[in-house]
Amino acid sequence: MNLLEHLDIQIKQTSPEQVELALMVRDIHKQPFGIMHGGLNGVLIETACSLGANQNVKSNEYCVGVDLQVNHLRAVTSGELTIRAIPDKVGRTIQVWQATVYQKEQKIAVGRCTLMTQRAQTKD
Repeated sequence: MNLLEHLDIQIKQTSPEQVELALMVRDIHKQPFGIMHGGLNGVLIETACSLGANQNVKSNEYCVGVDLQVNHLRAVTSGELTIRAIPDKVGRTIQVWQATVYQKEQKIAVGRCTLMTQRAQTKD
């Protein structure tokens, strides 16, 4: 099972220009204090940015995150989240994407992810 399946992160849209994810906050996403764990914002933001960045590379390449910055703006205890990511810069080797986590139209977290393009290893 991969992380997206385990955390029940839903992919709503992926394109080279925008990614949208959704997550219904459940008990598995929460700290002992009853609020969503802040690390989940990082997972959501980097996942959305990575999915978008990988839409912008050749079939023998893939992108990996090399830097992630997240600002937590509001606590969440329940409900559905929407995550939207868009690129700031798409270069040959480096991409910078920004993402926002929303509950309804209220911002929950914002972040920026820098990703580096890697070549897939060929079997010799």
